[in-house]
Amino acid sequence: QVQLVESGGGLVQPGGSLRLSCAASRVIFSINVMRWYRQAPGKERELVAGITSGGSTNYAGSVKGRFTISRDNAKNTVYLQMNSLKPEDTAVYYCYADSNTYTGRLNIYWGQGTQVIVSS
Repeated sequence: QVQLVESGGGLVQPGGSLRLSCAASRVIFSINVMRWYRQAPGKERELVAGITSGGSTNYAGSVKGRFTISRDNAKNTVYLQMNSLKPEDTAVYYCYADSNTYTGRLNIYWGQGTQVIVSS
């Protein structure tokens, strides 16, 4: 069962925009942090942005001012609005989420990845 489903990737020209979505399965009942990572060919996966259950956000310096992360707790969904895209943003983007069970165990989840290609 896929528990984080991503969508919204695609091909866009430099300067364009995309909005990524990541919807969590209903089996994840209480999500703490949700994050977006990305991985370009030949590079390690890097943190792009994160958001807590309370709405606090953080961004990688390379995307700050261009990307916005948000979440809809009622829908168990996190978004990444990407504006002013650059070729260096080309990567596979992965959604991350974690949650605590009622017994206190931390579970982590990863999306399947969605391709973002910024090219003219």
